[in-house]
Amino acid sequence: MIPHGSVNDASDPASAGTRWSPRLWGALLVLCTVLFLDGLDVSMVGVALPAIQADLGLSTAALQWIVSGYVLGYGGLLLLGGRTADLLGRRRVLLVALAVFAVASLLSVFTDNGTLLIATRFIKGVAAAFTAPAGLSILTTTFPEGPVRNRALGIYTVFGASGFSSGLILGGLLSEFDWRVVFLLPAPLALAALVAGYYFIPHSSERDEGGYDLLGAATSTGALLLLVFTVVSAPEAGWTSARTLGSFALVALLAAAFVAVEQRVAHPLVRLSIFRNKLLVAANLSAMAVFGSYVAFQFLVALYLQNVLGWSPLEMALALLPAGLIVAFSGPAMGRLITHYGPARLIALGMASFITAYALFLRADAEPRFATVILPTALLLGAGFALAFSSLNSQATAGVADHEQGLASGLVQTSFQIGGAVVLAVATAIVSDSPVTRGQMPESFRPALLLITAVAALGLISALRHWSHRFPAEEPQKEPSRPLEPVA
Repeated sequence: MIPHGSVNDASDPASAGTRWSPRLWGALLVLCTVLFLDGLDVSMVGVALPAIQADLGLSTAALQWIVSGYVLGYGGLLLLGGRTADLLGRRRVLLVALAVFAVASLLSVFTDNGTLLIATRFIKGVAAAFTAPAGLSILTTTFPEGPVRNRALGIYTVFGASGFSSGLILGGLLSEFDWRVVFLLPAPLALAALVAGYYFIPHSSERDEGGYDLLGAATSTGALLLLVFTVVSAPEAGWTSARTLGSFALVALLAAAFVAVEQRVAHPLVRLSIFRNKLLVAANLSAMAVFGSYVAFQFLVALYLQNVLGWSPLEMALALLPAGLIVAFSGPAMGRLITHYGPARLIALGMASFITAYALFLRADAEPRFATVILPTALLLGAGFALAFSSLNSQATAGVADHEQGLASGLVQTSFQIGGAVVLAVATAIVSDSPVTRGQMPESFRPALLLITAVAALGLISALRHWSHRFPAEEPQKEPSRPLEPVA
């Protein structure tokens, strides 16, 4: 059921002739701020890594854990975060996780130790693993499937892109002053979202009344954490080393144990029959391809532009900025496009845009021209994200019952993170032994780019299988019988 004061006063004006209330806009703004924080934090820290390395004296292997520590907590605990939101209440989980995110941000400002900094990044990743599915499931249960939800997701996407774009610029500027300011900035934003969320996010009695599957939570979380850790550390330890192979074997055992547990318990953490939803499965596969290919590509571009061409972090950020701007400016129209054409078609077009961008960069030589290679690549990446991101979230949650929206949201967010970790690790292994010389494209970059292009092609194939799927038309909604009341 839809909680009181959520969407009954929120019909799409284009389809139902009504307006969203200020209270509903406030709730949506809080959810958008949560996504904005995620994009802001990831992109700012990526640009600030050289300054962190110089100040703390970290090795390259230790430095990558500033990023990987966040991914480890985020990707490893997303399923648990989604299920917890369904069981304990999405509003409660969102607010508590936001508080943890803010505290971890403040702690990271005052550390002079690389290990402690990595620990705070892990804690922030854990917090994001709870805010992401809780926030997305609040959105998908507040805005009903169809034009209303599509419009909300379009606005939601704008904030995610704006966070990423802002983070690129702010990370470049603030790291010139002091990298600690980069870690400080998310704290007041998270606190502001926490306070606003307390007043604007409506209470809901819609929860899954089932029990908590502790054994399923332990096996799934253990398998995901170990998988992310193994793929991230494999380039350093060696893909064929005893540690790596043993870790993969343990991941397989934990995954098998998880499936066995879920088939037997009365209230499973993941209802395995949810995977009969072919749209959800296809969206998760494409999500892996989108984020996996892009994260690996951004890694290669950072090495290429800064180490080969000698660009500064700010110059690199400005070069990639058009991608974020395209997503930000196209976001408001995405809801209407999803409603009219269906998410699968837009995902397929987005994947085709990614493939074209990666193929174009394969042509880059020692001194690629900005106007003919770098700028078109950035524009195609932006188009790919604009078309695919909202569409993936729409398709992944379509037809899923309200009490399992947290699970569906957690699954697609997990797919994003696991895809990013796995493809990045493989790409890193390909280029790790390649000498990087200014004025020369490293030979191992091209096989890595081919891998990235192939991953995007797999996402395209997955989307094409559901090309003809369309959302059912939504019936007009009526105004609520009484206005929203402030949250007590």
